[in-house]
Amino acid sequence: MSEDLQVSKPSNDSTTMAVLNWVGTLIFGFIPPLILFLVKKDDPYVLDQSKEALNWSITAIIGYIACMILSFVVIGVFLMLALGIVHLIFCILGAVKTSKGEAFRVPFALRLVK
Repeated sequence: MSEDLQVSKPSNDSTTMAVLNWVGTLIFGFIPPLILFLVKKDDPYVLDQSKEALNWSITAIIGYIACMILSFVVIGVFLMLALGIVHLIFCILGAVKTSKGEAFRVPFALRLVK
């Protein structure tokens, strides 16, 4: 995230869009952050948070695929449950942080979208 986002607080519309981005990621997966990433290029805060949610969604999808493969060995079922809980927690943390106008970074996300 750039330094100018740290200094200036985003507008109420930006924080609302960022919160909806994280809630949408929780419910619909990668579709809401992808739409915001493609549409909201003029708002740096929403663009930054949509990239972060999109990176997390891609990471979670890769994790779910690995869990499906491992479900043949039974451990994948437990890992899928754990990944679902982690997904829920990170999306809630993202929504809470962005509601305050702060930037949120998922610690385990692959940074594929820059």
